[in-house]
Amino acid sequence: MYKDKKVVFSGVQPSGVLTLGNYLGAIKNFSAFSDEYKCYYCVVDEHAITVRQNPAELRRRTYETLALYIACGLDPEKNTLFVQSHVPAHAELCWILDCYTMFGELSRMTQFKDKSQKNADNVNAGLFTYPTLMVADILLYQTELVPIGADQKQHLELTRDVANRFNTVCGDTFVIPEPYIPTNTAKIMSLAEPAKKMSKSDENENAVVRILDSKDVIIKKFKRAVTDSGCEIARGEGKEGVSNLMTIYSAFTGKSDDEIVDEFNGKGYGDFKLAVGETCADALAHVREEFDRLVKDKAYLEDVMKKGAEDASRSAARTMSKVRRKIGFTELKG
Repeated sequence: MYKDKKVVFSGVQPSGVLTLGNYLGAIKNFSAFSDEYKCYYCVVDEHAITVRQNPAELRRRTYETLALYIACGLDPEKNTLFVQSHVPAHAELCWILDCYTMFGELSRMTQFKDKSQKNADNVNAGLFTYPTLMVADILLYQTELVPIGADQKQHLELTRDVANRFNTVCGDTFVIPEPYIPTNTAKIMSLAEPAKKMSKSDENENAVVRILDSKDVIIKKFKRAVTDSGCEIARGEGKEGVSNLMTIYSAFTGKSDDEIVDEFNGKGYGDFKLAVGETCADALAHVREEFDRLVKDKAYLEDVMKKGAEDASRSAARTMSKVRRKIGFTELKG
């Protein structure tokens, strides 16, 4: 059924409520692949435990992240939606590929440095080697395209390097994935520090718009957004805050910079912030309503998890059979 379709893979950690940046930069665009590609979208709960998690909260957020996938337009009938820990092959392939990943490669990963500083009391081995788990996630499904932001290129470069190294040593085994970085994907910055990317782990709640924030909360956050001391609504040096608001407004309305400038000609930042906030809140209203409906139906979500894990496991099993044979592991028959 899917042999003529290219494979797309992506994953999201259940480590916090997804942000406007996650939505506009990634999830909103995922559904565009559904008809032409075989898509695997994973809730990567194994990645989440590189930092300490409350078990009950992690379970709850796993359900919520799956519900958000669906609420954002990912049809389980067209996409394989599953939870990483439900497919043990992810962890198995990670260990094998750890043996084909160089220490120096992992030590250069910028996210390890960042997370080590933030979690100085828990710099564990998993925090160091989790990029290899990302490599395994991608290669396990013979992925050809990986939708990523420009800041994630380092991880995909590692994936390609490890795949090429394994193929060279063991023979042709893995598809070498390509990055998919659409030029029109919005990169959303912090509302409080517009030179910094919006992050769901930001401790300043005013810096982050979360997909499930209420309309009132979203509007309040935009009203408090950092701009500059001027009053002109336009992009330019020193106007990172206004530029970020223009990016968000354009992502929801489809308007060009020139059209936005014309629309708000003679108006101040207050009017612009309010318009962006209302536009954002209205656009996310359907997602919030659909999420509220889905998250109450635990049986449905578990059914999606089960079917997704079964589908993902079938594909993973084909790859793992080939990998085990290539490296010399024995397999039981029957």
